[in-house]
Amino acid sequence: MAEDDNIIGLYERHALAFDELRGKNLFEKPWIDRFASLVPAQGIVLDLGCGSGEPIAADLIRRGFRVTGVDSSESLIGLCRQRFPQEQWIVRDMRKLPPGRTFNGIIAWHSFFHLNPADQRAMFPVFAYLSVPGAPLMFTAGHFSGVAMGEFGGEPLYHASLDREDYLELLTANGFRVVSQVTQDPDCGGATVWLAQRQG
Repeated sequence: MAEDDNIIGLYERHALAFDELRGKNLFEKPWIDRFASLVPAQGIVLDLGCGSGEPIAADLIRRGFRVTGVDSSESLIGLCRQRFPQEQWIVRDMRKLPPGRTFNGIIAWHSFFHLNPADQRAMFPVFAYLSVPGAPLMFTAGHFSGVAMGEFGGEPLYHASLDREDYLELLTANGFRVVSQVTQDPDCGGATVWLAQRQG
């Protein structure tokens, strides 16, 4: 099995450990603030790779947004349903989201970069058909083109990234304008963050 194909099983096998280790102090808040400023009051946000719902979905809910969370781990979605039963939580691979619904914002924080490069490219038309005009899209990526392997629960953890020009081209081709982009943001744990907005 390719390492990127192992991601879904890995997060399910280590769901409770991931939830316990995931920081809940929202060091990502400055980026969430920027994202939230582009979402209308009571807008519906799609959280792709929502994990256990904390801290990001929890913060969006506190701000008055409605959240639809998608994660491939049934156990992590189970935690979301326990913690925030009023929101919608879906067990699904983010690569298999059908058309039919649109959202006022999409966030894929520390999840999108687990897809291989071809799957990442294929997600940009998905982001487009899921977004209403004006909707922000925020995701984290790697800081160089290629594959980087981490480790979690004693298992290899796959990450991949395209280069900056590829992301710019894909966003533009699919109707998004870059609002802000920081590579290895020192104020956000070294995350490489993209914030774009759907045009039209």
